[in-house]
Amino acid sequence: MSVTTEDKVKRTWGYVAEFDTAASVYEAAKAMKEGGYRRWDVHSPFPIHGMDGAMGLGPSFLSRIVFCGGLAGSLTALLLQFGTQVGLYPTIVQGKPDNLFTIPAFFPVTFELTILFSAFTILFSLLVIIRLPRLHHPLFESKLFTGFSDDKFILSVEARDPKFAREGTREFLQSIGAKQVELVEEEL
Repeated sequence: MSVTTEDKVKRTWGYVAEFDTAASVYEAAKAMKEGGYRRWDVHSPFPIHGMDGAMGLGPSFLSRIVFCGGLAGSLTALLLQFGTQVGLYPTIVQGKPDNLFTIPAFFPVTFELTILFSAFTILFSLLVIIRLPRLHHPLFESKLFTGFSDDKFILSVEARDPKFAREGTREFLQSIGAKQVELVEEEL
């Protein structure tokens, strides 16, 4: 027995609203923040100056995570080099001392491992933070969303937002200037 499209269970993902201009989506973002919504995003074909502030976004915490990854790389490199060359197997080459003063000789490898660990920390942290790999997103089914990279200004609100109400959120989006509002559903 095959499953038809009528048999598939759908769940409301949220709403997608289209706005005419960058200024109107900017004002809508401020209204969303003031309205108490938390699970929403703005999609535009180009960066809009001041949008982070309008959305209430603060500085990213990713820099602290990357700093910890880089620090781990530096400490790993110093431990491996200094521990083996000075502690376990002292190697005296051309009168080089085997104590703490040999650290400048270990800078190249330390620098490289710092960069390597930082890069891997960025990669894996972003994969976790933005929940990738995800081969399909419900927004891809929206007819309005398809034009955001060309000439449309889109605001999307997720149904898992604590303030989301099917009719109330639609009316709110229309009241803040949405030209069109589309319900987005995802298959379970």
